[in-house]
Amino acid sequence: MKNIYFLLVGILFGIVMTKSEAISWYRIQEMFRFQSFHMYGIIGVSVVLGAIMFYVMKKSHFKTFQGVEATFIDKPKTYWASIFGGTMFGLGWAMTGACPGPLYVLLGNGVWVVLVIIASALLGTFVYGLLRSRLPH
Repeated sequence: MKNIYFLLVGILFGIVMTKSEAISWYRIQEMFRFQSFHMYGIIGVSVVLGAIMFYVMKKSHFKTFQGVEATFIDKPKTYWASIFGGTMFGLGWAMTGACPGPLYVLLGNGVWVVLVIIASALLGTFVYGLLRSRLPH
């Protein structure tokens, strides 16, 4: 029964992404060409809301569904892994026109070609799992 909440939040996420046009390839193209503030506004609101939520979660000693207190890492061990990972994420976003969350929203909207991108993302995740021990972290 707990999982129904995740399903409902996912459906709400899909509706918000669709109605805000955050899944539109044209909106994403405008963002990468610095032609429109639309996507920067959406991302900015997400960052601010996320920061507020993390602050509240840290101060309230937030617990997981299993009843364990959530822990937070203060800073990464190395910035190079974050820079490399962020660059790869950005390149994938620019090439496909969508980041991972909206891929599933696009699929839900009937854009079946996104299955190729989702399969590629899953394959990339699998390869990362195989190479993880050899990569800098």
